[in-house]
Amino acid sequence: MTPLAAEVNENLAQISNYLVYSSMAVYTLAFFAHIAEWTFGSRSKVGRTAAALTGTKTAGAGAADAPAVQVRGKGGTAVLDKPKVITRSAAGRRDVPDGPGAAGGTENGDLYGRIAVSLTALGFLIEAAGVVARAMSVQRAPWGNMYEFSVTFSTVAVGAYLLLLALKKNVRWLGLILVTTVLLDLGIATTWLYTDSDQLVPALHSYWLWIHVSTAIFCGAVFYIGAAGAVLYLFRDSYESHLEQGRTPGRFRSSVLERLPSAASLDKFSYRINAAVFPLWTFTIVAGAIWAGDAWGRYWGWDPKEVWSFVTWVAYACYLHARATAGWKGRKAAYLALFAFACWIWNYYGVNILLSGKHSYAGV
Repeated sequence: MTPLAAEVNENLAQISNYLVYSSMAVYTLAFFAHIAEWTFGSRSKVGRTAAALTGTKTAGAGAADAPAVQVRGKGGTAVLDKPKVITRSAAGRRDVPDGPGAAGGTENGDLYGRIAVSLTALGFLIEAAGVVARAMSVQRAPWGNMYEFSVTFSTVAVGAYLLLLALKKNVRWLGLILVTTVLLDLGIATTWLYTDSDQLVPALHSYWLWIHVSTAIFCGAVFYIGAAGAVLYLFRDSYESHLEQGRTPGRFRSSVLERLPSAASLDKFSYRINAAVFPLWTFTIVAGAIWAGDAWGRYWGWDPKEVWSFVTWVAYACYLHARATAGWKGRKAAYLALFAFACWIWNYYGVNILLSGKHSYAGV
């Protein structure tokens, strides 16, 4: 490599670092905008009456029975869509409407929510540019170590969230959790996992790097979204159970949970996300085995990374099988989905940092 080329690559690496830090600044602004959306939404009359709407629905009620919700703004009255009523899949005995969302039906809350989404999209574009600059600086796929993997992982997670929004899916409630965890991921990556741009060991010089690692990153990002839905399902299901039993949840708990989608919606959301990406995770493991055969002369060697990738596959397979055949829905399914995602997290952080094997050559 000529001195000029080395200088260009170093400058690109610095630009990549600058872009990643800039994306963190934008995500921080998005975080505060999401907080503002939830704060203004808590002042909404719609938010305060959502629990009453939930408690008055009975089994067998249809969406047409749900009352329309009105909010008054400057210049007149705006009529919002009726909340959709969905049968709770955990037991099939509780029909509740989806909450009005983080904005709570207020104009100010919705304004801050739109600002938050716009800032999140801007942060995504800046971070994606940082990933591209990193790839240009090393002239390879930017997934050769844990720092590069982490930055790309958060980029894909935000991209998947924005894609769901673009497809008109009701997922804006996920924004605050997503931005918070993305900031945490980038903070860990830039503080403890950062590695200077460098070339890869010979075993990684393969087109399988683009195929195997890219699918692993995408699957992990989507599995994360499914896990977030499962966590929120557990909180919302507990909230609905309290209302069903005639108990009064705390004010803060009510203000937040009553604006989320119903437990049934969150349960189905998590299941559909995990089911959609599971075939790609299967392909990821198969692609890794083929790459291992090319690089090391064997398709399977009980390497810790291989073992835990398979354990993760088994956990998600059990989750999907239980839902399809054993009727495991609701809380039991959510716990199993979270266990499967915990296996994926351990496979990334725990195996890479604490265990040694053939995948340890990339370092952190």
